[in-house]
Amino acid sequence: MHMILISGLAGAGKSTVLHALEDAGFFCTDNLPLELLRDWSNSMLSRKQPAAVCLDSRSGFTARAIRAAIEDIPNHEQWQLLFVEAGDEVLRRRFSTVKRRHPFPAGSDLMESIRLERESLEPIRNMADLVLDSSHLTPYELAEKVDLFCLKPGEKKNRMICMVVSFSYKQGLPANADIVFDMRFLPNPHYQPELAPQTGRDPDVISFLESYEDVKEAELHIQRWLAFAWPLVRKERKQYFTIAMGCSGGRHRSVYMAEQIACWLNQQGWSEPTVQHRELGISHQSTVKKPQVLSQP
Repeated sequence: MHMILISGLAGAGKSTVLHALEDAGFFCTDNLPLELLRDWSNSMLSRKQPAAVCLDSRSGFTARAIRAAIEDIPNHEQWQLLFVEAGDEVLRRRFSTVKRRHPFPAGSDLMESIRLERESLEPIRNMADLVLDSSHLTPYELAEKVDLFCLKPGEKKNRMICMVVSFSYKQGLPANADIVFDMRFLPNPHYQPELAPQTGRDPDVISFLESYEDVKEAELHIQRWLAFAWPLVRKERKQYFTIAMGCSGGRHRSVYMAEQIACWLNQQGWSEPTVQHRELGISHQSTVKKPQVLSQP
């Protein structure tokens, strides 16, 4: 079981690290008093869940005390220590921006508090399995480095939770849509009397739409856009992503394309989307069908 101890300088990004681990499935605790570490560790071991705890200058420990506390924990060899730091000027700027008092009590001013805390935590830094300098990292980049640290070889990051929604423009845009694709330029089955009462999930409507090259090409363009955007969206640490497909009535073209794109996302291994057809009142989990080979332009 993966157990991580986080320490470091105030303002360096320990909360960002803790949130990244929480997103990765860790049970996280911040600012735990050192005397509770053993009981906390035993509780986490009984849960059999990856866990992380943050200890810093607020917790009132010394390098000798933390070493002794870790060695007193059952299976302490499973622990890893991650230390987060940043340059003095970066820390000064961050504290000035948020207008918060530095937690280290001994300093007469901000820069002295930063210096004294850095000196006091130097032995802990020397014990660390990984030292992360956040001086030139965005919160997203810092979280990405944490992901790489906590993943085991061959293990994949948590996939983004995705929903693909079909809708009618007459009823308005879905409020939670992150990206909207307009399908109203595609051939409309509604004008075929035998197809009008059906939906984009029915075989006759599917056959009708797939008989047009424009439909296949539109699907290919959407796939290409998602292939380009998906890793960039993941890089921004987005946990939820809603793709909306709209047409006039929300019954045929948007329904068909939502099903196709959800299936394709599943085939890529990027997500197992929930498909929601708003105007039909239908919601289901996408399944992997036989891949459809689309011709390249």
